Amino acid sequence: MENQKRGCMVVVSRDGPYLVSGGLPLAKEIILGDDEGNSVKWGKGEKFQAQETYALCRCGHSNSMPFCDGSHAKVGFDGTETASRDKFEKQAEVIKGPSIDLMDAPQLCASARFCHNKSGSVWEHTRNSGDPESKKIAIQQACNCPGGRLVILDKNKPIEPKFEPSISIVEDTPANVSGPIWVKGGVPIESHDGTRYEPRNRVTLCRCGRSDNKPFCDSTHVSIRFSDGDKRVMKR
Repeated sequence: MENQKRGCMVVVSRDGPYLVSGGLPLAKEIILGDDEGNSVKWGKGEKFQAQETYALCRCGHSNSMPFCDGSHAKVGFDGTETASRDKFEKQAEVIKGPSIDLMDAPQLCASARFCHNKSGSVWEHTRNSGDPESKKIAIQQACNCPGGRLVILDKNKPIEPKFEPSISIVEDTPANVSGPIWVKGGVPIESHDGTRYEPRNRVTLCRCGRSDNKPFCDSTHVSIRFSDGDKRVMKR
């Protein structure tokens, strides 16, 4: 894995696919819900054959999802990158709680909806974190956020889930839509112009082609009911 960490990268090509190098593992990851449609946990899906390099669709039109098949050129895809290059801490607001704080950057929301459950929202639990159970729930809710919109601070130190460098293709069963590309473990993401975005433990990249915060997901896939056409691995 150390070799992967040194050599892995995702490059956002100009008006084209994400170019992945370094042998990053690729698999489906499924949002599983309860009978009321609430997001409950992450489930494992199909693992794709290991490849040293591969290209992932970001226009939303490929017939070989999740891989690029050149459709971006046929549809005239505009992949202009509009996301801020500022570090996360500059983009996020801070919600203060009695025992923990919450950093929140709404523009990075991927609408996985783990931030809400029957007991309340991550914002409510943060504000009530003097209660040990609320603190525990807030941490769990924030750590389940794939886009890294939500980060809990405990004594000013971020609490992050442990991820190895890898990529997941999200399928959202409660919402019945295909979700973004989930990049984990601090994998470098490089713009088409050669500059790099801040390395983070978890981010989500748009693959419906319609985000207003490219290359990152902004939840547009939910509003347009995006489907990649492959439901083979949407298992409970």
